Amino acid sequence: MGFGEAISSGFSSMTNFSGRAKRSEFWYWILFIYILQFVLYLLGGLLGRNDNAFVSFIFLVIGIVLWLATIAVGCRRLHDTGKSGWLQLLLIIPCVGAIILIIFWAQPSQPGDNQYAPAA
Repeated sequence: MGFGEAISSGFSSMTNFSGRAKRSEFWYWILFIYILQFVLYLLGGLLGRNDNAFVSFIFLVIGIVLWLATIAVGCRRLHDTGKSGWLQLLLIIPCVGAIILIIFWAQPSQPGDNQYAPAA
């Protein structure tokens, strides 16, 4: 899956917490999020985000939408490795939780069908 396909899939499946997501879909989505964060950070500086309540509200809405889509693609990625999406709650544990999840997200896909969805 390419960069554009991953972004399209991320937005079209932003409320879909079932199924599977390949490694490329997940990591391209994360790359997109970081690029978008950088652009929004620059744009916020130009628009005076701290001085304008409307701009702050728009940024908040964008953040919530992207957070929901990221949680969904992370859940599907864990399903692809044969793990429960609830493991994302490990992010509550400072540092260690994120490291564990990065290791899980980087693992190869589970071959064949699993309990979450058939192989793509």
